[in-house]
Amino acid sequence: MAFRTHILGAAAGGGLPQWNCGCPNCNAARRGEIPAQTQSSLAVTGDGEHWAILNASPDIRAQLMDCAALHPTDLRALPLHSVLVTNGDIDHVAGLLTLREMQPFQLFATETIHGVLRDNPIFDALNASVVSRQPIALDAPFNLAPGLSATLFAVPGKVPLYMEGETVETQLLGENTVGVELIAGGKRVYYIPGCACLNDDLRTRLTGADLLFFDGTLWADDEMITNRLGQKTGARMGHMSMSGDSGSLHAFDGLGIARKVFVHMNNTNPVLRPDSAERATAEAAGWTIVTDGMEVTP
Repeated sequence: MAFRTHILGAAAGGGLPQWNCGCPNCNAARRGEIPAQTQSSLAVTGDGEHWAILNASPDIRAQLMDCAALHPTDLRALPLHSVLVTNGDIDHVAGLLTLREMQPFQLFATETIHGVLRDNPIFDALNASVVSRQPIALDAPFNLAPGLSATLFAVPGKVPLYMEGETVETQLLGENTVGVELIAGGKRVYYIPGCACLNDDLRTRLTGADLLFFDGTLWADDEMITNRLGQKTGARMGHMSMSGDSGSLHAFDGLGIARKVFVHMNNTNPVLRPDSAERATAEAAGWTIVTDGMEVTP
């Protein structure tokens, strides 16, 4: 088995630089001083030939162009076997509209997220005669691609921003926000691009994993506020920050995870700057800060 993972996009919603943002990180990316990043997406294969994409970002056209392993092999043949979305966030489902050119693949999601897609008729552009929509129950293993088993499980989170009401539950458990367990070649890999906190069930599940891709949206919970770019904390947005007593750097210490990787990093996050103190702190704690195009082997 050839278990491979390819970072299609490392950034959170909006990417780096974000189109309307003049923060130091975005300006540095525009000047070419730090790497620009597209929005969060991961490609995986269990046999080196058939690939699955986890989350279809709005940048998926450029991401596929930059990933040689997913280029067409004939007129309308390519190694893409399936797409899986972990929630209904715009930065994870909008790319489905780019994949509407009558290309066969399987679309995996929970029944709740399939319901969100069904409720918006624009997603009918994915012709049902060629794109098979597969509802997946939580904690039930299924074949994501040849040689690659997957299991979806609930992680604390919230509904997409466009579905929020007056009251928002930010640590909701159910089918709205899920993580993915991937198994191939005797390796156990987890992909969790959005997560509000590390609860006991998640801590037990992840212990001893070979590789973890985890929500790295913000360095500090009040990052958006202190940067004068928003009024919400990370917790209010349903994301677990990296730093602090309840942050991921501390929470994951001692779980015996062989390799820990941050994905889905917001344009404000200082770890995106290779020379930042925050980047050094994260790396000293055993975390990898990825960039678009990197391959990470479990």
